[in-house]
Amino acid sequence: MVIMTRALAALPVYNEVHHVSHVLDEVLRYCPDVLVVDDGSRDGTAEILAARRDICVVTHAQNRGYGAALQSAFDFALHNGYNVLVTIDCDGQHQPCMIPQLIARTEEADIVSGSRYLKDFSGDSLPPEERRRINQLITQRVNRQLGLCLTDSFCGFKAYRVPILGKFSLTELGYAMPLELWVQAVALGLKIIEVPVPLIYLEEARSFGGALDHGPTRLKVYEEVLDRAVAGIKKFL
Repeated sequence: MVIMTRALAALPVYNEVHHVSHVLDEVLRYCPDVLVVDDGSRDGTAEILAARRDICVVTHAQNRGYGAALQSAFDFALHNGYNVLVTIDCDGQHQPCMIPQLIARTEEADIVSGSRYLKDFSGDSLPPEERRRINQLITQRVNRQLGLCLTDSFCGFKAYRVPILGKFSLTELGYAMPLELWVQAVALGLKIIEVPVPLIYLEEARSFGGALDHGPTRLKVYEEVLDRAVAGIKKFL
C-alpha cells in the first residue's frame, strides 16, 4: 500500500507586516497546506492574515516566543492528520522552493535540518559576525555533548516526520528551544540529517528581544539552556 505524504508548511510570525504576504504567496506555490502561528503581532500582520482564505492561522493573544510558536505548529500538525511538517521563517531568509526537497528527505530521516554553513551558494550573504560566532560556539558544544555532527544548530528551516513530534516534552519558549529539541531528539534515538540551504541575511535590523540582543548574554542563556536540557534528560526518559 502506498501512503501519500500529507505535508504542512508552518511559519512562526511576529510583526512581519513587510514580508508576510510575499513569503506566503511563495510558500503556497510549493505546499498547498500552510499554517501561520501569529505570535502576538501588533504591526498590522494580524489584519493581513485575517484577510486571507488560503491559509490556516493560530493566534497567540500575547507574544510568547519563537519556541512557543513552533510548539503550536507541532500541535496543529499532530492533530490534523499530517505526515510531514516543514517549518520556515517568515522574514525572507529561507527559500520556499526548497520545501519539496526537505519533504522528500524525510523518507530517510526523522528530522531534516537546513544548514547555512554546509555548502556555499552563489549570492550567499555575509552573516553578522557575532551571530555566526555564537552559532559556531553553540553548535560545537551541541556536537561535543550529544555526539552529533551538525554545522548549524539554529536554522529554522526544517522538516519533521509528524509522529515524532508527540514524543517531545519541550519547555523552552524562546529562541533557545532548538537546543532542548536536539537533546531530546538524541535521547529518543531519532535520525537527523542536514541539507544545505542558502545563507541569506536581510539588511534590516533583527532583534532577539530584550537582553538577548546582547551577544554575551545570549551565548550564556544558550549554554544554560543546553546544560539544563542535558541534565534533565534522565527525567525526560
